Amino acid sequence: MAAVPAAAGSGAGRGRRAAATVAAWGGWGGRPRPGNILLQLRQGQLTGRGLVRAVQFTETFLTERDKQSKWSGIPQLLLKLYASSHLHSDFIECQNILKEISPLLSMEAMAFVTEERKLTQETTYPNTYIFDLFGGVDLLVEILMRPTISIRGQKLKISDEMSKDCLSILYNTCVCTEGVTKRLAEKNDFVIFLFTLMTSKKTFLQTATLIEDILGVKKEMIRLDEVPNLSSLVSNFDQQQLANFCRILAVTISEMDTGNDDKHTLLAKNAQQKKSLSLGPSAAEINQAALLSIPGFVERLCKLATRKVSESTGTASFLQELEEWYTWLDNALVLDALMRVANEESEHNQASIVFPPPGASEENGLPHTSTRTQLPQSMKIMHEIMYKLEVLYVLCVLLMGRQRNQVHRMIAEFKLIPGLNNLFDKLIWRKHSASALVLHGHNQNCDCSPDITLKIQFLRLLQSFSDHHENKYLLLNNQELNELSAISLKANIPEVEAVLNTDRSLVCDGKRGLLTRLLQVMKKEPAESSFRFWQARAVESFLRGTTSYADQMFLLKRGLLEHILYCIVDSECKSRDVLQSYFDLLGELMKFNVDAFKRFNKYINTDAKFQVFLKQINSSLVDSNMLVRCVTLSLDRFENQVDMKVAEVLSECRLLAYISQVPTQMSFLFRLINIIHVQTLTQENVSCLNTSLVILMLARRKERLPLYLRLLQRMEHSKKYPGFLLNNFHNLLRFWQQHYLHKDKDSTCLENSSCISFSYWKETVSILLNPDRQSPSALVSYIEEPYMDIDRDFTEE
Repeated sequence: MAAVPAAAGSGAGRGRRAAATVAAWGGWGGRPRPGNILLQLRQGQLTGRGLVRAVQFTETFLTERDKQSKWSGIPQLLLKLYASSHLHSDFIECQNILKEISPLLSMEAMAFVTEERKLTQETTYPNTYIFDLFGGVDLLVEILMRPTISIRGQKLKISDEMSKDCLSILYNTCVCTEGVTKRLAEKNDFVIFLFTLMTSKKTFLQTATLIEDILGVKKEMIRLDEVPNLSSLVSNFDQQQLANFCRILAVTISEMDTGNDDKHTLLAKNAQQKKSLSLGPSAAEINQAALLSIPGFVERLCKLATRKVSESTGTASFLQELEEWYTWLDNALVLDALMRVANEESEHNQASIVFPPPGASEENGLPHTSTRTQLPQSMKIMHEIMYKLEVLYVLCVLLMGRQRNQVHRMIAEFKLIPGLNNLFDKLIWRKHSASALVLHGHNQNCDCSPDITLKIQFLRLLQSFSDHHENKYLLLNNQELNELSAISLKANIPEVEAVLNTDRSLVCDGKRGLLTRLLQVMKKEPAESSFRFWQARAVESFLRGTTSYADQMFLLKRGLLEHILYCIVDSECKSRDVLQSYFDLLGELMKFNVDAFKRFNKYINTDAKFQVFLKQINSSLVDSNMLVRCVTLSLDRFENQVDMKVAEVLSECRLLAYISQVPTQMSFLFRLINIIHVQTLTQENVSCLNTSLVILMLARRKERLPLYLRLLQRMEHSKKYPGFLLNNFHNLLRFWQQHYLHKDKDSTCLENSSCISFSYWKETVSILLNPDRQSPSALVSYIEEPYMDIDRDFTEE
């Protein structure tokens, strides 16, 4: 903490101010030039030397300059605030001064966040800027942190009301003046101290909002285990406070993104992981563990996420939050939208809710409300939406963390999934009204809309919950689980063990489970909807892992394949993200499933349709390669089966006939290798490398690997780039060994999704990388000596 300055009335203080005043006037010929003081204050703020505070000037001097520069008396008020905030002060006068300063800054902040601010002229200095320049921010930090100082063994205290005023002024200054938030973020002791102010309901909202802004720009993530009495603090939050606290948690439990695209490459990620291993758990991981150690934390989040609108708190509590609009959610944007809808509904119901200006209130601190008026339903719904999207985000991050299995077990036990299922129609995927609520300056289809953000967060949670975890069957109800069992029985195959092990008391209730509800809205989604990508990802995650015939048939019977093909072929979808998600889902849905290929052939029943489908596949192999891989694997399995049904599909299906042709496979193989390089590999396009390996592994099974390598060599020569492709492939395979042989999860995923043992993957890569130029299956045998370039370092461009 910065040293507390001497009291304004002390001799030492007066001496320092006099010296600083002389320094400020020195060299100006006895008269100040406009702006010089502000420039020197700015320089002092950056260096910590020279002029830094109002206390370094006399009141007479400040009053004279204020007449010229129109500083609204802020420097003089800061001078008084300094004098009345010494250690032995009772702070009554201090609080009165804060009440004078606050409206001068709050009006500017209101103008900023309501987008009504006009560009300021260079010759004017907004109040918040002047307040900060004359040391107001640092002074308020010192005042707030007075409780950390002990005098004769007793800690100083300041009132909640005074803390509230300080926090509001600090927040308004952060909003309007560039750089203030970053400076506060550098004061780690202050940031940690702010958490302690959330123990009081009176200061909770102001504190939470200021912390959220500060953490948003802080370079290094704070550690929650450094917050005093974190467990007690969080445990004492009521449900609304906990929901708002999730906004802060969202910043503290998510791995920090540097914003550098290179960090998203697998090369950079691997290097970062090696560095992290030597440093131990990251701050985000430590923070996740700290939260999970708080008794009842996840249970309370699940209750918040599944709470019905009717169970939310009453009118008075919510309107009190709205009164302090600048400290709630996205500031005036949300209030603007809430008030608009409230007024529409109030007029319709012949009722009235009167919102006073910020700061105006009754004696009890609540806005004026008619005793006859109930809070409009749309406001209640939006209130819940705002809370739930933050809670769902935190649960989603925890589900993807190191303690994933622990979190999975808890959210299953606390019935998160059946609770969300009960909210699906009325809240999560509710129908929009004619005056559907959106944020100021946005529209209903904008991803910033609270309604849309909630839906996307919900879909992301489902994706994380289902991905490679047996708890995915909790997305079904009892009747649907029985249907899975019946599918397995009819096909004369063993029932999936995870289905048998599912605790029936934890599954969805009602007529439809959550997965079925999702399929229903997915098929009704407009062609241009941004939800299609997330919906497809959520459903695909249910199918990921070891292929389950029963799971596939469950979805096929509900028309999913036809819907996907309609979107790809008939609507001729243009979005690359949506196409990729649909191709990935289609691949998982059809893999090894004869019935799926029959359905495909029935829908794609003309050459014209098939050509449109191929055009979509070939337009971007990065997007479609997972489907190519699944069809290639399925073809290989079908060719080794003796079954009339399979034989019929092999003879009739256009897609299988197309993939079975060697020229087709070689075309895919050449392009898959050519569009990726070690330096550009990401989590998104590394699948191209694995798909190329699948094609070559299946060729190896048939003892055709040398043929495929020889054909690649010919294709290189035909393109006038001898050695280019095979050198690149050699480097990619070297990276593959480094990447996958040290990552258990990825190797398990490869094995489960392909039904090819990982040992066969490793053997094939080793054979291809064999340095013996006499080996017919080694890449080097097909690279002519003059074009050999296989030892390049991965970091070289």
